[in-house]
Amino acid sequence: MIVDCAVYEDGRRREGPTSLEDASKLCRRDGSFAWLGLFEPSQEELERVEAEFGLHPLAVEDAVKAHQRPKLEVYGDTLFFVLKPVRYIDPEEVIELGEILLFVNPAFVISVRHGRPSPLQAVRTRLDSDPDLISHGPGAVLYAILDRVVDDYEPVVEGVDADIQQIEEQVFSDDRHLNPAQRIYRLEGEVLDFDRAVTPLATAVDRLGRRDFAVIDKELRRYIRDVHDHLLRVVPQVHGFRELLTTALLANLTQTSVRQNEDMRRISAWVAFLAVPTAVAGIYGMNFEHMPELNSELGYPAVLLFILSVCVVLYRRFKRAGWL
Repeated sequence: MIVDCAVYEDGRRREGPTSLEDASKLCRRDGSFAWLGLFEPSQEELERVEAEFGLHPLAVEDAVKAHQRPKLEVYGDTLFFVLKPVRYIDPEEVIELGEILLFVNPAFVISVRHGRPSPLQAVRTRLDSDPDLISHGPGAVLYAILDRVVDDYEPVVEGVDADIQQIEEQVFSDDRHLNPAQRIYRLEGEVLDFDRAVTPLATAVDRLGRRDFAVIDKELRRYIRDVHDHLLRVVPQVHGFRELLTTALLANLTQTSVRQNEDMRRISAWVAFLAVPTAVAGIYGMNFEHMPELNSELGYPAVLLFILSVCVVLYRRFKRAGWL
């Protein structure tokens, strides 16, 4: 679906609706470029765009299939840039990934978006209200989209960090009913997807800011390096999340083993208590005629006192050893 199609001339958006055919013609003028925005387009729509703007078929194939890793590829004078926006659904602890594929040429920008994260309407509104930035041409659109996507990583980092702190509290909680192993494992998978979106993007943005491309002037490279600096703060945090979750999972397993050992020791202690009266009662229940204290009036209290004394001694020893 074509969301928006506009032509920019001398840093300002051309008034009135613009068709795809008109945009492909007007963008060839000096000081002009077209920005075409598509959302989950069909094969037919992309083929039509490919024919109008002369896109490389391999890049178009990637745009149709999506599910690409963040990357930067060069096809003649057109840059093909892939990045993955994300958003964090906190109640479900799910990181939702989208995909934005950009064709950036001195005459046009074509943005193909898949998924809901990081809608580009706010980016277009920002650029429409900033003639100085949009005057840098299609490279300004690429920078603004990168900046928006990387800024949207921050709330995700904060949300995951808060949930990991909750997990750490659960792992070391005294509440035996809490077992966050499933939560840890699920969140670790989400963080792994986040890492796959962020780490390759840092490499692509670094290349974009260091090399000379026709659509990126010297001033824009400074802005892009600033985006790269933001990414370099996010990447170690995401790697740290993976390490923390792995450590938390190991700690949870250790805690579970410790609690099981404590339960076994308590059970063993109570079994020992029960073994004493059981053994004595078993001996005196064998119905022999000649047994100690069988005919004595003090025999029964003596046996009870013996059982009680042994149990008291066992209790004190088990208590001192930490089994009770």
